[in-house]
Amino acid sequence: MFKGTYLQEMPHAWRGGRKIKLAAGAAAIWLSASGGAFSQGLPPGPAVGERAPQSAAAAAAEPLSLAKAIELALEGNPEVAAAKRQWEATEGQVLQGRSRPNPELAYSLEDTRSKTRTQSWQLNLPVELGGKRAARTKAAEKTREQAQAQLAELQATVRANVAAAYFDVLTAQERLVLARDSAALAKSSTDTVSKRVAAGKVSPVEESKARVAEAGVRVELAQAASEQRNALSRLFALLGRIDAPYTVLEGKAENLPSVPSLADLQPLISSAPGVVLARIEVDRRKALTALEQSKRVPDVTVSVGMQRSNETQRNVLLFGVSVPLPIFDRNQGNLLEALKLEDKARDELQAASVRLHSEVAQGQERLSTITAEVQSLQQDVLPGAKSAYDAATIGFENGKFNFLEVLDAQRTYFTAKSQYLKALGEAHRAAADIDRLLGASMVPGLIATQH
Repeated sequence: MFKGTYLQEMPHAWRGGRKIKLAAGAAAIWLSASGGAFSQGLPPGPAVGERAPQSAAAAAAEPLSLAKAIELALEGNPEVAAAKRQWEATEGQVLQGRSRPNPELAYSLEDTRSKTRTQSWQLNLPVELGGKRAARTKAAEKTREQAQAQLAELQATVRANVAAAYFDVLTAQERLVLARDSAALAKSSTDTVSKRVAAGKVSPVEESKARVAEAGVRVELAQAASEQRNALSRLFALLGRIDAPYTVLEGKAENLPSVPSLADLQPLISSAPGVVLARIEVDRRKALTALEQSKRVPDVTVSVGMQRSNETQRNVLLFGVSVPLPIFDRNQGNLLEALKLEDKARDELQAASVRLHSEVAQGQERLSTITAEVQSLQQDVLPGAKSAYDAATIGFENGKFNFLEVLDAQRTYFTAKSQYLKALGEAHRAAADIDRLLGASMVPGLIATQH
């Protein structure tokens, strides 16, 4: 068992006159390499800030994979369900657009005296001209396509949010593991210092420092446990669940997403949900313009009926045609509005394409940079920090280093691991952002394979 002392990570610490930012407790990602030395001495029960398992069945629950989480979210997310209802509701617009105008039955009575009374029954049938029905139906169909595109865009957003929340949970779990091991290490270090004080080898001040450090680590342990529970709550909220049916997640946070090249991403922008939605809006506006254009052609009303005169005792056949004269109202205002809104939709399509190119480029650059940072921390920083930490711990046990040097090595090592986990979380969020912009499963290896 390693023996030493771990000082509570404060917002900033000083090492050799240089300010080092300290992050929150990170995950024990080097436990396997160190033979599980950090895990020794852990109490068998739940650590400070943790919730005891409710039952053995909950502990042995089936692990939740990322693919399963995305599937559950698309099925149970309330926003996705509402968007599906909106899409289904647009079918009513299509059905209404295909409807023909209703005929009209008219009755008229001339003269109330029975001998000279004349009664008329007439059926008026409107006839739409100018392709109004076809234009109206096409506009409704474009509205339905727009609702479907909005649903696809929302599904891509939910998918990306679930992926980000999923890896947030994994990262929080590893931070909790580190906090547990840090608490065990702090307790072990306090015991070691107490024995050295009793033997008269170090000052009692060292024991006070060790106990302060142990108390600080236990506070961090409670915070790490709380963050893990909050991360799980955010994940299951995206799944549309209040409870937590899954307590174990598959995969590891250090499984980095692939970094696609910008040249591979650029061709996918034309089929991205945002661009598709803007393109459908242009088509819908064109259909509405055609509808307003068709309204400039007046409709004809054909009338047929019968007239009965009591005075002559004869039935007379009636036939008529009614045509409005487009002298004052030629629908010019509505047509002008439709044309301008069509131009606006084209401008918005261009803006969406430019914006998406920029956001995808930024997301790819961010993912590439963070991935390089993770690899540097993993290959260079963490091994060196751990080697220095191990040497300081062993040297302190043998009386070759003072306690402050051990604390400095501990801070450096755990800060490096905190930065490593933070970079891992940023990498997964950057990959989720790209997936959200380009649509679900469009970039192989970006999210879907990270289970």
